[in-house]
Amino acid sequence: MKLKFAVIAVALAAVALSQETTRSVWDGVYTDAQAKRGAELYASKCASCHGDQLTGGEMAPPLAGPEFMSNWNGLTAGDLFDRIRTTMPANKPGSLSRETNADILAFMFASSKFPSGSKDLPQATEVLKQIKIEAEKPTKK
Repeated sequence: MKLKFAVIAVALAAVALSQETTRSVWDGVYTDAQAKRGAELYASKCASCHGDQLTGGEMAPPLAGPEFMSNWNGLTAGDLFDRIRTTMPANKPGSLSRETNADILAFMFASSKFPSGSKDLPQATEVLKQIKIEAEKPTKK
């Protein structure tokens, strides 16, 4: 019986912690330097399909702008990171490092006019799952 309560207590603590640590792309989750690295990587790894301006192509969706935001609004940076990590580039899925993918994602966030911050966007999916993609800046409570 004690074990059951301990498990419940740990689960409730984990939920409370995850709710406390949930951030938004509006909280400055990448650095300008990381976005700059990402811009160079994007140009060499992604632009041929997704366009120089991230507007998409014949077979590739846009990676910034209203259509992109309507597809990803309410999901997490971890969801998007995993999609990129496992399916891109289309001709060699999964071939890019986590660092490369995080840098490209930082560039995508910069292109979507989300503010930069003081720390690089993390490379761990579990941490990125705590960063919510929101089309509009949330109001502070």
